[in-house]
Amino acid sequence: MKMLLPILVAIVIALLPTPEGLSTNAHYFFAVFLGVIVGLILEPIPAALIGLTGVAFCATFGLVGESAKASRDWALSGFSNGVIWLIFAAFMFALGYKKSGLGKRIALLLVKYLGKTSLGLGYAVAFSDGILSPFMPSNTARSAGTIFPIAINIPQMFNSTPENEPRKLGAYISWVAIAATCVTSSMFLTALAPNLLAVSLVEKNAGIVIEWGQWFSTLAIIMIPLFLLIPYLSYLIYPPEQKYSPEAPIWAKDELKKMGSITKKELLMLGLGVLALLMWIFGKSIGVNSTVAALAVLSLLVLTNVISWEDVITNKAAINVFIWFATLVAMASGLKKVGYLDWAAGLISNWLGGLTPTVVIIVLVVLFFLFHYLFASVTAHVVALLPLFLGIGMNLIPADMVPSLALLLVGSLGLMGILTPYATGPSPIWYGAGYISQATWWLLGAIFGIIFLSALVLLAFFII
Repeated sequence: MKMLLPILVAIVIALLPTPEGLSTNAHYFFAVFLGVIVGLILEPIPAALIGLTGVAFCATFGLVGESAKASRDWALSGFSNGVIWLIFAAFMFALGYKKSGLGKRIALLLVKYLGKTSLGLGYAVAFSDGILSPFMPSNTARSAGTIFPIAINIPQMFNSTPENEPRKLGAYISWVAIAATCVTSSMFLTALAPNLLAVSLVEKNAGIVIEWGQWFSTLAIIMIPLFLLIPYLSYLIYPPEQKYSPEAPIWAKDELKKMGSITKKELLMLGLGVLALLMWIFGKSIGVNSTVAALAVLSLLVLTNVISWEDVITNKAAINVFIWFATLVAMASGLKKVGYLDWAAGLISNWLGGLTPTVVIIVLVVLFFLFHYLFASVTAHVVALLPLFLGIGMNLIPADMVPSLALLLVGSLGLMGILTPYATGPSPIWYGAGYISQATWWLLGAIFGIIFLSALVLLAFFII
């Protein structure tokens, strides 16, 4: 059924009469696009294969290009996209943190020095995520792969398990971890892979380039306060029964002793990570593109043997994301190319006509955020809705306000991961740990979702 449903959706849409003002090719392309989105939600086959199949089908039947060469150029356009290569390189940085042991050491050091109280443990978990987030574009690798194996050991020392007193400590740690990673995923451009995809779509659809420094300097206005408040808010709203945790620093100290003194590879990874960050922040002023900076540092990671060339060519996760996002960029650009976006944006714009530009921006941001309840993938959400919402905004608000709308939309991608147990990559891992029931997760998701969305709306008034 999972295999058949995306195909059936595409066929049904294609068989419907072509709406007035829309070309037949655009109608058929949208049918395939919708089938791809349904496939990404259900995932009957790997996501990258879904995107590749959609692109191959549309190119084969000439739904986008006017000639065979034009169809080929469109089908391969995503693979030449600089942001896609930046995502690929950033995945290698994440591997470097894992292989060198630096990510684990950072988390243990924070537990050692902050972990004497439950609130301190919350901050240790949050800061671990915050320190790693600019360098790890997969919040799943960061939160579920690096922090989860360390943090999940802590409540067990106090006999807080999913079956025995989960509220004693485990539930609090779990919620702080997922809430913190949602905020850091929105704080930095390179903290969430769909952020980079979204920036590419903004450039293709609106001609607006969002740099690393611009992203951080704008969104940090709300992200830094939210990040610092997360452990405390969680402590107030969903408090742990255990208030003190003297055993945690002792355990972290023992684990650090097992790791030994800091290694040459860890120091190299730290230095190269800082170098990449500096080039992303100041690259524009010195004439270095962020993708070029990432590829240069990737080369240094291999040359200094922090990771091997074998690691690069056998990293299934990175190659999978590379193909997945490259094909989705092509599919999303196809919607604009065939004229579907202009048609749909014009249609919806009629419903919002008469509202002031500021109200239009707030309505679009709120709807974009809340629609994530319907998605199990931030990537699918970006591809399906971001170009459409940008198109609506461009029809209804002055040109000088479009960059602000774009930043608010892309800046919401990490935050919306808080809404449901399936809303972002690490959610199923922390939910699956069993400390928080499904009903509680949905309730907490709604409470924190309101807080995060309110912060976005407040930011809108600062930057519009």
